[in-house]
Amino acid sequence: MQYGICNLSIVPLRNEPADASELVSQVLYGDFFKILETRKQWSKIRLAFDKYEGWVDNKQYVEINEDQYHFLKNETPKLTSDLVEFIEDENKQLSPITLGSSLNGLSILNHIYEGNYVTKKNEKSNLIKTAFTFLNSPYLWGGKTPFGIDCSGFTQMVYKLNGYKLLRDASQQATQGEALSFIEESEPGDLAFFDNIEGTIIHVGIIMKDNYIIHAHGKVRIDRLDHSGIYNVDKNMHTHKLRVIKKII
Repeated sequence: MQYGICNLSIVPLRNEPADASELVSQVLYGDFFKILETRKQWSKIRLAFDKYEGWVDNKQYVEINEDQYHFLKNETPKLTSDLVEFIEDENKQLSPITLGSSLNGLSILNHIYEGNYVTKKNEKSNLIKTAFTFLNSPYLWGGKTPFGIDCSGFTQMVYKLNGYKLLRDASQQATQGEALSFIEESEPGDLAFFDNIEGTIIHVGIIMKDNYIIHAHGKVRIDRLDHSGIYNVDKNMHTHKLRVIKKII
């Protein structure tokens, strides 16, 4: 088995080994993974954090050994907490990295970081504060950063920055936590899931107080939440049909 770590800021994780293939997620600086298959220009990987799989360009990561992989896996996560920060390499060159990047591999990559970071689990009440950091970020299928993010990437990163693990896709996240019967039972920070006419979970957002929800739809925005689903005041209509509310924490 081979292993790798992302040494660049935001690397595309694709469905197939081609630049034109669908972006299914992103690999952020410091994310580490198992390499499942290697081809001439592409590698299929499985991320350690959420077991998500996809293809990355071989030029966009650095190989590490098994001991280094397990060292990183056993370390308490250390994540950047500012929208943009910089790392410095051995040649004194600076590279930008984004919110939620992992700093546990700095010594392996021989990089220096002097910015702010988080390492501990926060109270559930901190989730909404973190969510506001992403407010107005544009929607991007497969995105995980303030410069482009999808609905489940948004919920995953908000929880990750507070010390909690969510799976990558909305349908996967819906398998986690405890289901609640009514909106009235929910607390700020709980997750609301929405389905399509076939009953497939296609959307997720974070519940706020007073029947509001923050979610990624066009951009990270705040809308009303009722028993039917999400009510978009701009469009004067419901845009998503409520399926289930889950308490993760």
